[in-house]
Amino acid sequence: MKKVKIYSKSYCPFCERAIQLFKDKNIEFEIIDVTEDEERMMNLSHKTNCDTVPQIFIEDEFIGGCDELMALEAKGDLNKMLEV
Repeated sequence: MKKVKIYSKSYCPFCERAIQLFKDKNIEFEIIDVTEDEERMMNLSHKTNCDTVPQIFIEDEFIGGCDELMALEAKGDLNKMLEV
C-alpha cells in the first residue's frame, strides 16, 4: 500500500470528508495540520499551485483536493493508485 499524506486545516469540512473516506477504506494516512503554519501552507501552495486544503498526496504524487479524491473513488481508480 502506498503512503498517503493529507495537508489539512482543523476547521475544513472538505478535509474531514477526505479523511473519512480513507478511514472508511481502512487506509493508513498521515495528516499534516497547516492551520497555524502559514509558511508551510505558502510553500505547499507554491509546490502544488493550489491554495486550498485538503491537499492530498499518494507517495509523492499530488492528486489534488477533496473533489479530485472523490472523482478517483467514483471511477474506481483510487484503489489502483493505492495498490490495495
